[in-house]
Amino acid sequence: MKPDLLFPYRLYLVISEADCQGRDPLWVAEQAILGGVDIVQLREKQLDTDAFLLNAARLKAVTDRYGVPLVINDNLAVAVQLGAWGIHVGQRDLPPSLIRKVWTDGCSVGYSIEQPEQLYSKETEASDYLGISPVFSTATKTDTIIEWGMDGIRQIRQRTSKPLVAIGRMDRTNAADAIRAGADCIAVVSAICSADSPRDAAAELKELINNAL
Repeated sequence: MKPDLLFPYRLYLVISEADCQGRDPLWVAEQAILGGVDIVQLREKQLDTDAFLLNAARLKAVTDRYGVPLVINDNLAVAVQLGAWGIHVGQRDLPPSLIRKVWTDGCSVGYSIEQPEQLYSKETEASDYLGISPVFSTATKTDTIIEWGMDGIRQIRQRTSKPLVAIGRMDRTNAADAIRAGADCIAVVSAICSADSPRDAAAELKELINNAL
């Protein structure tokens, strides 16, 4: 199915303090943006709301400087207070239908799909784009139900026109394959955050994605 063209982003950075391994997350994010990252999601599962909001405000100053959308992971209070571009939630977070009722001023809602039957729900309908989670299992996500793989991307692409973001151990070895399988966007964590040069890593990934389109 043809994807929704209202989501033009190809390289999606998911970042947190822990992911940056002691380096300044603001520096990592800026370098990644300079390398080609189109959209940034801040994921801070270990911080309380006040600390999350402080980090988010600092990061938003960077993303705003480059005209890059900032997505907040899971925390609706932070997303609303910050005036973020959007929020991303999973199956055990606030449902998109409820987010729409609370945050009414045009926010974008991303929603992770972990099982095929979740494609056919009011929550999926209420979302703007879908995270295919995970394409490949990771050590940081221990509650994985299935591992989608490239075949999973192909199956989901056939069943929905919503933009698809592939996440889960995505890197230079599989980004192009995921795009060819039907993903519209690649979400990356360690492949950029842990790279010696986040800028070079992002540039390489962006080139691989563009060449696969």
